[in-house]
Amino acid sequence: MTTRQPRKPFSGLALAIALATGTAVVATAVMPTEAHAQRKKKQEEAAPELSEEFREAFLPVQEAMNAEGTDVAALRPQIEQLIPLAQSNDEKFYTGNVAFNAGAKLKDERLQLTGMEMMLEGGRVPPDQLGRFNFIAYQLANGMEQYEKARGYLQAAIDNNFTTETIGRPDLQIAMAENYFSAGDVRQGLNYLASAISDRQSAGEEVPEQWYRRGITVAYENEVVPDLYDITIDWIGDYPSTTNWRDAINLTRNLNTFEGGEILDLLRLSRRVDAMDDASDYEYYVESADARRLPKEVRDVIEEGYASGVVSQDNLFLSEALDLAKGRIDSDREDLPALESDAMADGAALRVVSGAADAFLSYDDFVKAETFYEKALGMPGVEQNEARLRLAIAKIELGKYDEAVELLGQVDGDRAPIAKLWTAYANAEQGGTQPAAATGMTGG
Repeated sequence: MTTRQPRKPFSGLALAIALATGTAVVATAVMPTEAHAQRKKKQEEAAPELSEEFREAFLPVQEAMNAEGTDVAALRPQIEQLIPLAQSNDEKFYTGNVAFNAGAKLKDERLQLTGMEMMLEGGRVPPDQLGRFNFIAYQLANGMEQYEKARGYLQAAIDNNFTTETIGRPDLQIAMAENYFSAGDVRQGLNYLASAISDRQSAGEEVPEQWYRRGITVAYENEVVPDLYDITIDWIGDYPSTTNWRDAINLTRNLNTFEGGEILDLLRLSRRVDAMDDASDYEYYVESADARRLPKEVRDVIEEGYASGVVSQDNLFLSEALDLAKGRIDSDREDLPALESDAMADGAALRVVSGAADAFLSYDDFVKAETFYEKALGMPGVEQNEARLRLAIAKIELGKYDEAVELLGQVDGDRAPIAKLWTAYANAEQGGTQPAAATGMTGG
């Protein structure tokens, strides 16, 4: 699969961290002479390991860097000459310190990164500063689009428990996800994002909604499924607003080509969460339900559209469907007892049993719908995914959420994305987090 490189809306996070930590090395690192004097008082044997050749080259640079008004740009050649001379750990640390600070003054990220890498390679960074130093190295490498190198430093920052008052481990994982996105490795980035979300959830902390939206945007733009549906389920589980449900349902429609029965089951959910906000939603619903087959459901949904103001009564297709539905409801109701009797018979055909299940579901008789879908599932030739999904809908309406979720987990094929959304709805209903919606699946 060819993936498109996504946008980078989290760049503000990196900037915030840079502002919080970017001067840390200048503040905490010391020049060789100072370091030597301090250590000598405590531990003579800890004197820095510096060759004579290095000292001769380094001391003039150090003095110039410490002097007021030094032209750092003019000093750059001498600093760059120090880099290959630095062989011992101390030499690498001191050279790296000078290179980093010179790079900061010159706004030269390449020189800054070289300096930071040398300090880390020298092994003289205090253990409690390793996370900070690695994080700054990550920022520099990432800004220069050296993504693989940047990931190594970011992982080291994570491993060394780097945090600030406002930045925690999950934020670093988000930064790692963004690194992968920038490098074009979308799936790995989504894995990191999922890990950050899981960390927040495990800690009982709120997951920022923007994290979900970022993952959904990247997965949607690159058509990465089932990751998209997994993130969406978590998103509407944590933020089950009508608007979010509408977005989740619409992106599912946009990524799939559903047939009539499939779109009906998706729009049943949309209706249940009060997310039908366009006349075309009602038109698709009515077309897939069919006023001749499910007249009460068609009547109810059209009248709801009128009442909401979303649908105009001048809509010819819907007004004709409403007239047809109203004209069939009474006779359809009268046929229900006979249909029930025929479907209960031992030798009932699958067509009769499935028809009875669909009819009772549309009349909100969920107990009978449950009975006949369960019977249909035991018969040869049944469309398993359709029957399981609709049986799950009936069980949700009966409050049998665990049974419904188990059934929905068995749905595959084209209906799998629809089943995932119904799963999210069942979980939300069980947890009492759903937005207010109409009573019953199909109204009164």
